[in-house]
Amino acid sequence: MTPEDLKNYLENMRMSHVYQPVMIKRMLMNGGNASAEEIAIDLVQNDQSQIEYYIIRVNTMVGKVLRQNGVVEKEKSNYRLLVDGKISERAKEELIMLCDQRIKEYVEKRGMDIWDHRRRNRSPIDGSVRYQVLNRAHNRCELCGVSAEERALEVDHIVPKNWAGEDSMENYQALCYKCNAGKRDTDDTDFRNRGLIFEERSENCIFCQMDRPPILQNELAFAILDKYPVTYGHTLIIPKRHFDSYFDITQPELNAIQQLLLRRRLEILESDAEVEGFNIGINQSRTAGQTIMHLHVHLIPRRKGDVEDPMGGIRHVIPGKGRYGE
Repeated sequence: MTPEDLKNYLENMRMSHVYQPVMIKRMLMNGGNASAEEIAIDLVQNDQSQIEYYIIRVNTMVGKVLRQNGVVEKEKSNYRLLVDGKISERAKEELIMLCDQRIKEYVEKRGMDIWDHRRRNRSPIDGSVRYQVLNRAHNRCELCGVSAEERALEVDHIVPKNWAGEDSMENYQALCYKCNAGKRDTDDTDFRNRGLIFEERSENCIFCQMDRPPILQNELAFAILDKYPVTYGHTLIIPKRHFDSYFDITQPELNAIQQLLLRRRLEILESDAEVEGFNIGINQSRTAGQTIMHLHVHLIPRRKGDVEDPMGGIRHVIPGKGRYGE
């Protein structure tokens, strides 16, 4: 590759981040070679998400401690040492050497454990999995809604690994680095058995004690054909955990149900060309018609002409209210 070729590459390369030009710049500055560590340092310095991550740490952790101990004061975004008089060059050198000494002592004593807040449960997530999670979230944080173009997104375990959270699509969500940094344990509750919530079953529930195999399933939900179908292909999507209210659902279970809804819809469309639409619904409480007190979602295929006038759809659950204005 000639210098002109490299120039042409830089001018026309497709970029999803600043990483390529940052790496090339470092190697150019070093005369053509650079270690992975040197490149990594440059990437961090050019990654605004990393900078903002540590700004949060400065303000909420180290800066807070130093303010409480009367070492520094903060005015807006600036910090100032609370030292009387001017520090001489010799005293400054001694203090800097002491800082280096304390850093070295601590690192030698604790090793890489000091970075656990950045490393814990952060084994690399496969690129294809990351793509699926971000694509499912439409490249937006699933908590605050910010776009990936405005703030870097991370793949988060909804149920944390230390709560026995699964490495599965149902337990992944896209969070911006700010929301992910704020999503942490905030008390001393013992969470070691928190994951057991998904094992809850009822001996008296026909969905918990299902006597026929599901047509689809994943870690947290399954699908069966309705025993009394409204239309051919009528399917129930059911969380494995026993609970009756949609409003008690967890995000992993919501993800699991959505995944099965999409898969089952595709199966129905591929097997029956007459299907042109669907009704998707939940009967919540006996007042609303729920007869099995275990949450389940109805996926009902619709075909042209299956009713004389489909206008109003689910509004027909109350007779006479299907047509607007009646």
